[in-house]
Amino acid sequence: MTDITQPDRPTTSPRLQPLLHDLSSCVAAPGLVLASADGQVRPGGVSGWYAGDLRLLDRLEVSVDGSALELVRADTAGAERHEFTHVARSLGDRIPDPTVTVDHCRELDADSLVETFTVTSAAQEPVEIVLHVDLGSDLAPMSEVKQGAVPPRAAARPVPGGLAWRSEHGGCEVVAEPGAEVDPGGRFTWRAGLARGETLRVRLLARTDQQGPFGPGRPAPWSARVDAEDTRVRRTASQSLADLAGLLLADGGDRFLAAGSPWFLTLFGRDSLWAARMLVPFDSGLALSTLRTLARRQGSAEDPATEEQPGKILHEVRGGDLDLGDQVLPPVYYGSVDATPLFVCTLAEAWRWGADEAEVRALLPAARACLGWMLAQSRESGWLRYVDHTGRGLSNQGWKDSHDSVQFADGRLADPPIALSEVQAYAYEAAVQGVALLEAFGEEPVAGLAEWAAALRKRFDLEFWVDTDEGGHVAIALDRDGRRVDSVTSNLGHLLGTGVLEPGRADRVAAVLADPRLASGFGLRTLSADSPRFSRLSYHGGTVWPHDTAVAVRGLAAEGRREEAARLAEGVFAAAEGVAYRLPELYGGDAAADVSFPAAYPAACRPQAWSAAAPLAALVAVAGVSADAATGTIQHPRRTSTALGAFSVRGLRVGDRPFDVHVDREGNVRLDLPADSDLEVRVTE
Repeated sequence: MTDITQPDRPTTSPRLQPLLHDLSSCVAAPGLVLASADGQVRPGGVSGWYAGDLRLLDRLEVSVDGSALELVRADTAGAERHEFTHVARSLGDRIPDPTVTVDHCRELDADSLVETFTVTSAAQEPVEIVLHVDLGSDLAPMSEVKQGAVPPRAAARPVPGGLAWRSEHGGCEVVAEPGAEVDPGGRFTWRAGLARGETLRVRLLARTDQQGPFGPGRPAPWSARVDAEDTRVRRTASQSLADLAGLLLADGGDRFLAAGSPWFLTLFGRDSLWAARMLVPFDSGLALSTLRTLARRQGSAEDPATEEQPGKILHEVRGGDLDLGDQVLPPVYYGSVDATPLFVCTLAEAWRWGADEAEVRALLPAARACLGWMLAQSRESGWLRYVDHTGRGLSNQGWKDSHDSVQFADGRLADPPIALSEVQAYAYEAAVQGVALLEAFGEEPVAGLAEWAAALRKRFDLEFWVDTDEGGHVAIALDRDGRRVDSVTSNLGHLLGTGVLEPGRADRVAAVLADPRLASGFGLRTLSADSPRFSRLSYHGGTVWPHDTAVAVRGLAAEGRREEAARLAEGVFAAAEGVAYRLPELYGGDAAADVSFPAAYPAACRPQAWSAAAPLAALVAVAGVSADAATGTIQHPRRTSTALGAFSVRGLRVGDRPFDVHVDREGNVRLDLPADSDLEVRVTE
């Protein structure tokens, strides 16, 4: 179309966020294409080609005169390359077998999109082919698309060999190879007569200068591979590695993982840190570059409008204000209570896995500022708490950031300021590891930090523990009046391995996590199924998040409970089979005893960085591998669980020193190191 058409009409129905679960997602951050399962980009919903949170094309449909196109093959396993095959059954020979096919290859890069169409005839007689590709654009910002808006159409203008669309937000240009008949309304047409065995091959080359605040971060810095006798494990890991590569962004020369496609294709403090932390055994350098990217934006002043505070690590970065109606976030928003301690935990983990010492040392001032923020924020109550001071930010500022995610066992919502249990665990771990880091590098300690950590641990057990007839559990939070928010949630899994739990409490936490009210058989539900607010499709109130389960798997393994860890991990691999091995942000909290695969959460991002990292982290945890670069040692158990079958993880590294880990069918664990490796292997019983 060339004219602006009528924008949204008033409606009595609320706008609904567009659905994602049935779309193919091609990602080469900061670019992405969302299309129907057949590869077609049809107007409406969230489908389109995007770069830098701007929809450049919302229509890209191929057709031929004289026949419908019917999908017979779709290969969407790659992150940045997808392939589709259609048949045109009404063209060619009048026999049951199709004789005219249309192959469609989509190749995405950060600032370009190449669409190749190949029409092939196997018909006995010549076939006249008229091939069309219809393009259109609304140049809509992602925030409008997410709210379900229907933006006005953007007008195309002719350029040599094609068309261009542009507005104040940005634009793109599309040209044809070979030349096509180009209608200013957006249609490209090619005509050819094909004899048997002949093909018509055409390409559309689309380019944009729209990139957003960050550039592309490919190629992937790791060289990992997972082999497994269970095809679910192998295919899930392979897809995850491809998706992680597609999500890489860069801030100058520093790579990091965008949180997820399409809504969160940018830097997120918590998400980018957790994903990098899970991948430390594969590439500690990614953790360092993520930390540097965040350190450059670390809070330095008090700003209530952005929630910035000295030493605080940000929540997310956008190219401009993110206007979601009732919620408006500034371009750099600091509404996260957990990213700051996670910064220190990630740095410490990277150091243990052999990260470059000079680069670690350079990040110590930022870590010190994080620790200072922790002490300052806990001064009033003794806890790290949050409250939205703006009225337009996030009402909950932990990883479960929906409005109803922090609730009592009777369904009442907690009032802020809120102290989340897992945030106190992160803070304790950060303090302990921070003390060790500073000491190891000969730096002055943070005054009172060790004493603060010891006091926090003692008070945590007294104030967060909920006594019940079943043996008790840790509350998800304390509300503004210090009352225990006593619901049973997956947050429990984040406490394990941090050291915050008193002796014996980890056993009870592990038992609660294994209870079928939390453990669905496809991973951990975010909220116990016996809660009055439980729903299998509630964002943080009953769904399963793969990364959340992986955090619990890591924690269970760290506590020596690899059998329970493996059983939880197996559930995630079982769920992955139902989504073509590409784990989404979250999925339904259905019980594996009732269904073959869980229901899709229809607006879940896919791929999502921490979901993609989750199966890789789970495999390392179940294998029981840990590293201590300071002593040049790798440690692993003699045996581990057999729940995942035999598997091998190749391309692990302690710094720049590679090794592989193998688990056989009997659960025996073995490491393979290069002959000249100076790493020492220690085996535990």
